[in-house]
Amino acid sequence: MNELQQFQVLKEKVLLKYQEQYPFFQGNWKTFSSQDIQNLIGLIEVQCKQTISEKWIYTHLKPESNSKIPRKDMLNILSQFVGYSGWEEFTFEDSKASKNDITSKKMLWIVALILIFVIVIAVIYFYKTKLPETKTIQLKNEFTNERIKSDEVNVVQVNDSTSQPLKVVDGKVQLEHITNKKSKLIIKSPFYRTRTINLNSDNSVSQPISNVTLQPDDYAMMLKAFMSSDIKNWQTRKEQLNIILADNLEVIVMLKEDLGAEYFNKKEFSQKLIIPTASLKKMKIVEIKNDENKKIQFIRIKQE
Repeated sequence: MNELQQFQVLKEKVLLKYQEQYPFFQGNWKTFSSQDIQNLIGLIEVQCKQTISEKWIYTHLKPESNSKIPRKDMLNILSQFVGYSGWEEFTFEDSKASKNDITSKKMLWIVALILIFVIVIAVIYFYKTKLPETKTIQLKNEFTNERIKSDEVNVVQVNDSTSQPLKVVDGKVQLEHITNKKSKLIIKSPFYRTRTINLNSDNSVSQPISNVTLQPDDYAMMLKAFMSSDIKNWQTRKEQLNIILADNLEVIVMLKEDLGAEYFNKKEFSQKLIIPTASLKKMKIVEIKNDENKKIQFIRIKQE
């Protein structure tokens, strides 16, 4: 810091000293009035036993900046007014304070940088070890390798004692790979075998985007085909239905708008499939249960 800069510091200290005696003054040298100047002159005369002129104050203290430093004798008076023995002590202490301030600022910057570095490392570690990792699972037919239709499968993620249904879009599931050892995925479908995946040990979900295959239920697939296709040979279809449907078959059709349900036995339901109607193609299978011989024993259907 040069002498002009130190003189600016001295001017600020003079203002602060003045405000100790006249606390109602909260301005700066620009707003320093003629009455304030007279008050300051009086304070300097009492404290320093020295005289300073009003013109000198206007010339050197009132301006916001100074192009040259005043005479040393005047600097000594102002330095004594703010509590120093003279200008030399003031500049020495000011330089020392400036160096200490610079050192303190450097130390603060170093500490701040270290803290930022530690925080960044902690955040990275936290995200890598604590937060769940998002994964995408593509569900496919084990035999055809085709994507499974989203409306034909239900996926639930189980963590400890809680379960969360997951949305299936285009045969894909977004899940959070929780580090809990009990975290697992349960995949159910009326047309595929139920599959349970332990998320922390199953290699099929070890990558960010993984393929998970489901084994189709042959009888359920045949039933779906019968319900959606046009009849070509009703006698053949009747024989096939007799093979895949259990004798004690129960079929429940849930009607639209919560109007109740219809019940069919094996004979009634087979007749409905042998002679299909337009309403048959609007039915969607939502649940299938098999008996010990893997024949279809129960079917739940909803109208669309």
